[in-house]
Amino acid sequence: MMSFERKRRKKVAEINVVPYIDVMLVLLIIFMVTAPLITQGVNVELPQAEAEPLPTDTKPPLIASVDIDGNYFLTVGDEQETPLEVDELAELVAAHLQLEPETPVVVKGDRRVPYETVIDLMVVLQKAGVPSVGLMTDDSE
Repeated sequence: MMSFERKRRKKVAEINVVPYIDVMLVLLIIFMVTAPLITQGVNVELPQAEAEPLPTDTKPPLIASVDIDGNYFLTVGDEQETPLEVDELAELVAAHLQLEPETPVVVKGDRRVPYETVIDLMVVLQKAGVPSVGLMTDDSE
């Protein structure tokens, strides 16, 4: 009599990761395409001028902005900008420069803002310990 022994299959405890890799690559492509489209900042019309761009080998600059309503903003990297009081702006700039003294500082002023407002912002930055300030412009083209 022949006995038919049933061979028991050994259970496989491995996870098939190929579908997960496919999903990850699709998400990576989506993020790479949409990341440049997401821009944050204050809507400011910059004056146009022919100027050389900042060298790319330096640290990202601190951008002190003033909009048409006279609100002050400070951009550090990709942080979301919120309106600041003059004292808050000066304290944030001074604190950042104590941590990283080589950071360049740039002023971004709306073209419709009175010249005096931009100068006032530059005076505040000077009092906060900024050694030199650059002015941000749009390309004249």
